[in-house]
Amino acid sequence: MALLKALIKHLLNTTLHIHVGETVRHNLGKSAEIMGTNPSYVANEVLRLLFRKGIAFKHWAGRRISSLIPEQLGGDPLTKTA
Repeated sequence: MALLKALIKHLLNTTLHIHVGETVRHNLGKSAEIMGTNPSYVANEVLRLLFRKGIAFKHWAGRRISSLIPEQLGGDPLTKTA
């Protein structure tokens, strides 16, 4: 199962110039060659996947913190007894 989908539709583009290492450039080129697309599309899809995973992580972390009981977070100072 491929992590990236083949180019299906033309994306609305904007230009961004970035500096990447030689290994990243090589891997982008090889991935694009395998998929039959261009390196810009591969970079775009990889970044979209990364951002989607980042949002999923933030959502997971937010749920995890809200599900912890107050003692695990240091307790609630208003309910502590002397």
